Amino acid sequence: MLTLRDCIDFSDLTEEEVLAIAECEHIPLVTALEEGECMVHTKHGRKQLAVMIKGQAEMCERMGNKVHAEQLNRVYDTFIKRFDNR
Repeated sequence: MLTLRDCIDFSDLTEEEVLAIAECEHIPLVTALEEGECMVHTKHGRKQLAVMIKGQAEMCERMGNKVHAEQLNRVYDTFIKRFDNR
């Protein structure tokens, strides 16, 4: 039987990226992984994911959750660096 960890390991996303998608979309982790994995394979999808992660960071900042906003900004920066030239 596959675990969530196995599925994340087989995907092109990090655990933090999957968590950010789930948080932004208010969906379960497995659903976020499936959605994100589909999106990450197209330029348009990667742009949408980047906007999603950055938007969630900005919302956390506005709500006063600076620690989580900083963490999401790190996730965003890492995502951009990994997929910048694709």
